[in-house]
Amino acid sequence: MHPIEQAAVVRYTRADGLAEALRGADALFVYDFLSTAVPGAWHGADRLRWLHIASAGVDPVMFPELRESDVVLTNSRGVFDGSIAEYVLGTILAFAKDFARSLRLQQERTWQHRETERIAGRTALVVGTGPIGRAIARLLRAAGLRVSGAGRTARSDDPDFGTVHESARLNEHLGDVDFVVAVAPLTEQTKGLFDASAFAAMKPGARFVNVGRGELVVTGDLVEALRSGHLGGAALDVFETEPLPADSPLWTMDNVLVSPHMSGDVVGWRNALVEVFTDNFWRWREGRPLRNVVDKDLGYVPSTG
Repeated sequence: MHPIEQAAVVRYTRADGLAEALRGADALFVYDFLSTAVPGAWHGADRLRWLHIASAGVDPVMFPELRESDVVLTNSRGVFDGSIAEYVLGTILAFAKDFARSLRLQQERTWQHRETERIAGRTALVVGTGPIGRAIARLLRAAGLRVSGAGRTARSDDPDFGTVHESARLNEHLGDVDFVVAVAPLTEQTKGLFDASAFAAMKPGARFVNVGRGELVVTGDLVEALRSGHLGGAALDVFETEPLPADSPLWTMDNVLVSPHMSGDVVGWRNALVEVFTDNFWRWREGRPLRNVVDKDLGYVPSTG
C-alpha cells in the first residue's frame, strides 16, 4: 500500500470505525473479505465512487443500497484460480487413492493392503464457469478426467468444458458424473442450490467438492446424503457458518474432508490481493477502465470465455 499512500490519503480502520472512515472517502478497499460491516456503515459513504473487495466472491457487499448506487464494484478475480484448482484435484486424488484411510491405518500401525481407484477416465461436473471453474476444468482434464460444466447458458463448444449445461436444469445432469465440484458465486439463484433433490439426483457413490460458498449447500441435506451412503464423500472448504461449529457432524464423518476456507490461500496470496487493488487504483486515478468490474445485477464479473 506504500505507493498508494504517496498519492492519496489512506485511512485504515476496523469494522467499528468504518462508518466514520467512509465519510469523505472516494474509494473503499475491503481487505477482510468475510467482513459483513459494509452494509451497516453505508450511511457514512457520502461521496464513495468505487468499492474493491479482496476476494472473488462479492456476496458480503451485495446489499440493496450498493446495488442501487452509482458506486463501481470490483473484485480480486484471478488471484485464486490456480490454487483452488490444485486443491480440487488434490481432494479428488485423496478420495480415489483413499488417503484418509491410509492415514488412519498408519496411526493404528495396521498394514492393510487395499485397491484404489484411477481418476483417468472418470467424470466431473464443475458448477460455475467463471475463471476459477475454468482453471479447475483445465487441470482436471490434464489429469485425465472428462469434464463438463454448468453455467447460466448451455453450450456445446466451450474451450475449457466442451459441454456446458444450463444451471436451471442442473439436476438432470448430476447423475452422469463421478465428481461434482461447486464453485458458483453466491446469488439469490444459487443459494441452496445443492439440496436434498440435488444430492438424490447424484450417482450413488459420487463425491461432492465445495470451494464456492457454504450457502450454496443445504447442510442438513448434505449430512443426510452422506450418512445414508448415497454420497461416497465430500470435500468441504466453505460452510454455511464459519468457523464450522464444534458440534457439526461433518467434523467426525469418515467420508468428509474439512478445511477452513483456505483452498485458495497459498504463500504470497495477501501480496497478490494488494497488487490487484493497486493496479486498479492507478487505473482509477488515471481515468482508465477498471479490471474485474462486477455486474451488480448478476453478482459477479461476467465471463468473457
